Amino acid sequence: MAKTKKSPVDFAGRPVWAEVSLNALRENLAAIRAYVNPESDGRKTPRKVLSIVKGNAYGHGGPEVSKALERFGSDWFGVASADEGMELRRAGVRKPILVLGGFWPGEEKSLVEHELTPAIHRCEHLALFNVAAAKAGKKHVAVHLKIDTGMNRLGLSPSDMDCFANQLAKSKHLRLDGTFTHLASSEVLTDTPIGRQTAEQVQRFYGAIDRLRVLGVTAGTMHIANSAAIAARPETWADMVRPGALLYGYHPGFDPTERRFEFEAKLRLRPVLSLRARLLNVRSVPVGARVGYDGSWIAKRPSRVAVMAGGYGDGIHRSLGNRGTVAIRSYIAPIIGIVSMDVVMLDVTDVPDVAIGDIATVYGTDGDNLYPANVVARSIGTVTSDLISGMGRRVPRFYIP
Repeated sequence: MAKTKKSPVDFAGRPVWAEVSLNALRENLAAIRAYVNPESDGRKTPRKVLSIVKGNAYGHGGPEVSKALERFGSDWFGVASADEGMELRRAGVRKPILVLGGFWPGEEKSLVEHELTPAIHRCEHLALFNVAAAKAGKKHVAVHLKIDTGMNRLGLSPSDMDCFANQLAKSKHLRLDGTFTHLASSEVLTDTPIGRQTAEQVQRFYGAIDRLRVLGVTAGTMHIANSAAIAARPETWADMVRPGALLYGYHPGFDPTERRFEFEAKLRLRPVLSLRARLLNVRSVPVGARVGYDGSWIAKRPSRVAVMAGGYGDGIHRSLGNRGTVAIRSYIAPIIGIVSMDVVMLDVTDVPDVAIGDIATVYGTDGDNLYPANVVARSIGTVTSDLISGMGRRVPRFYIP
């Protein structure tokens, strides 16, 4: 008979929490580093890894995860904003931090003060940042150039390299430490216009690099590859790679879908985060009983219904209502009714000996069983990062060695 799982954490409070496996995180970083540095490459210097820890490290806890990754040897960190970067500095992270979104005018002083490297995606930002560096009495303050090669989001166009080079020459307190671009569809591996987009972006990127070289500008560390490109496109690895969801144990959904299994076998990863909650109540309901808001679930048999701590306010996606499942005592229990902000209802009729206090795993690991967040995400038509980064800050994270 399956027994209820014992938790490695013990705390007083509302019983919904996340367990973050630092051992899995360490193994994933090591696996990614080895994967992009095959012995057959013969590189004089190994490729670096820039760990993406924006969005509170995809819900895992930005400062804690970044400090662990720094111990494990991450070369760089990537955040979305100056505020995220400053949070890491205050936590004691000393490795270089790239602010992927650049800066909004007025943030330059904070960037310089906290030694944060901004992505420059507009020519005029060089002058603003140079003034801040000069006022701080700093020289050779690092920046990275972001080139828009087809995402049509942030970044200088390849046709703007002359503007960038001219402005950089006037910015005596700055130095170009790296150059990068972001891929729009690296997970699409079909022979279609979208599938060919990555090759076109790479070609545009190196064309812009060639133009910078003609203008006397050295690109510095070049980086292109996001998670999908790390797994599937060695031609994008350049000098440094930027794993996001991959770092936390999740391959993206590739097109065609069968390629995912190929890359999961080549680059083996472990989910880092497990989201768990305890059952607050268990009751019996008769045939025809309605459960939850709007009575959207109706019992078709005499049923046992449990109330689980945790709702969409904690990162349990509302789309999982009447569609998702959780694991209890190694049995699968359907989520029934509409997901509330603070609780979820479950059909536990088929879970033997279910009891108040039992632990439900929403996604993650449960002993030898695995309930991957990427599978949960695909079941509701979203991506893994949407699912896991939505976990609210009111959910305590426990970092398991």
